[in-house]
Amino acid sequence: QGQLKIAPAAMAARCRLAARFHHIHGANIRLDASHTQATRVESFANGICFSQEPLAPGQIFLVEIEEKELGWCGHLRVGLTAHDPQSLEVVPEYSLPDLVNMGDTWVFAITRNHNRVVVEGADVQARGRPWEPFLLIERVRIPRDTLVGRSRPGRYSHILDDLYKMNVLPATARRSRIGVLYAPQPDGTADMHIVINGEDMGPSARGLPTTRPLYAVIDVFASTKSVRVIPVDYGFPSLQTLCRLVIQKHIVHRLAIDGLDLPPLLKSFCQHE
Repeated sequence: QGQLKIAPAAMAARCRLAARFHHIHGANIRLDASHTQATRVESFANGICFSQEPLAPGQIFLVEIEEKELGWCGHLRVGLTAHDPQSLEVVPEYSLPDLVNMGDTWVFAITRNHNRVVVEGADVQARGRPWEPFLLIERVRIPRDTLVGRSRPGRYSHILDDLYKMNVLPATARRSRIGVLYAPQPDGTADMHIVINGEDMGPSARGLPTTRPLYAVIDVFASTKSVRVIPVDYGFPSLQTLCRLVIQKHIVHRLAIDGLDLPPLLKSFCQHE
């Protein structure tokens, strides 16, 4: 548990370093030069990707859906594996069931709705207010601002913004941000959590081993065609981020930012991030 007390600066540096895809991936995946964008170039399968490095306790691996492809059934699949990608003779065609059947792998199929894990006999965790600066998952504290996907300014952006703020935009939509992390437990194991647009879906897998490195698994499957890794800076929100939150909270929609007496760089930051 003490590992969760990593200094924010150290965690931020580690997350920036790890916010890339591994060079080992499915046969239909093409990575860009930075290894931060993964695109499935044909078919609907062979789209498995891994994080470049094993995740630290409480470290989220976050991706944004950049491109969809019509005509396929099914969406992004996300999880963790204790298999070092370099140890795989062949990357399986599917994360579900192929990679999971190899053991020591936990993958969650993201659907348009119904992603929350319901624990029998437990109260459903209330959603945090959209303007709370941090998402709390047990002892893990993550800046919420980066976790929430945003529309681009346009004629209907104010409608989409409201949907994003309420976290009811479909998880499989373009611009949605989906992340995975593990939270160590007192018995020495860990729970896997999926985070969708700033909302914790609950422990989707329990009893993960913390004695072995755990890599993120991102399966760019079926109607999800391209995703990009989003770096997450841990620690206190920057003054720029706090300014953006206040500005966006008090305007009708982000197109109205153009009429505000603000520096051009701050306007752009408020509109496009």
